[in-house]
Amino acid sequence: MPRTMQHSGDDALLNDEDLTLLTLLAEGLPLDAVARRLAISERTVRRKSRAICDRLGVPAPISAVRWAAQRGLL
Repeated sequence: MPRTMQHSGDDALLNDEDLTLLTLLAEGLPLDAVARRLAISERTVRRKSRAICDRLGVPAPISAVRWAAQRGLL
């Protein structure tokens, strides 16, 4: 079970796996490349991205990347 990042307030909404996915997206990698790097399917990348967005209350994965970057998590 992935551990939750221990940061202040809302930052605890992301675990290490979430941050890894967001970091790869922040690098500008396409979803298929992210999937290969994480050894998961592209569909799983999309599902996990959507779950992160839902948890953070943002509309798109790039917004989640921005959210995490503004908090110094990426």
